[in-house]
Amino acid sequence: MRRQLNSIGRLGPDDIQVDQVERLLQEAGTDWDRRGHRFAVLAEAAAPSTFARSWRLRRPRGADPLVFDAWVQLVRGRQAGGMEDARAAAECCYRAADAHPADPAPWVVLLGILRLMRAESRELFAVWAEVTARDPWNREAYLQMLRYLSPEECGSRSSQLDFVDTLRASAPPAAPVVGVELTALVDEYTRTTAKGGVEALMARRQWTQIRAAGALDTALITWPREGRLRHAAALADLNLLAYAAVQAGRVREAGDTFRMIGDTVTAWPWSLDGDPLQQFAYWQAKALT
Repeated sequence: MRRQLNSIGRLGPDDIQVDQVERLLQEAGTDWDRRGHRFAVLAEAAAPSTFARSWRLRRPRGADPLVFDAWVQLVRGRQAGGMEDARAAAECCYRAADAHPADPAPWVVLLGILRLMRAESRELFAVWAEVTARDPWNREAYLQMLRYLSPEECGSRSSQLDFVDTLRASAPPAAPVVGVELTALVDEYTRTTAKGGVEALMARRQWTQIRAAGALDTALITWPREGRLRHAAALADLNLLAYAAVQAGRVREAGDTFRMIGDTVTAWPWSLDGDPLQQFAYWQAKALT
């Protein structure tokens, strides 16, 4: 499906391609986690093409084409560092929300748009409330808020820690947001190494601190169990765990994690250190030797 979406940028979609995408989204039903994941993956794949706009023109009142077009615009905006017409994308989200009130997807995309615009926190938290009212453990929404609250964007390290602490105290053990804490730890580690100098040389010590070591211990023990992680982006979180274990110098302990991943490699976080496929293959071989 992703190859098909990448290949239609020159000629535009035909009815078969539209039907395939619509069927893929409809099959997810009200499984908001799986449905949102499919939106995200397809939007990334379709970003270089004209598929999203053409689909919306064919189904101008359809909620899914509206959300998809806005999501593609958001993907392009992230890549470019800003959106060409954020207001138009936001309007697509509002129209989709009106057409399908139960669906959190329009609000998730709107959250991403506001984050990219560096909107005021009151605006983001109002949209955040709309998402969580429909899907309390929406992975994409939590990751958006985590990054918005970072010192690189509109928050601070302490605001990120408070956010993660609240999540840890309330989220079920295998909810789709299970990887948010580890994401925050990898972000902090990356932030430290980027500073260079002595701090970068000592960055690995972060993984021996109580908070980081405890999160990594729990994840290495529980996540690789068969059937433990059932959310749609489970393999992405397992990639995150494998990367964190590598950075913490716990490569051998990550053997089960690498086995569960198989050959499904995600660009992030492996791209932080170079070519994702090369980095993954190197460390997987080390872990499984």
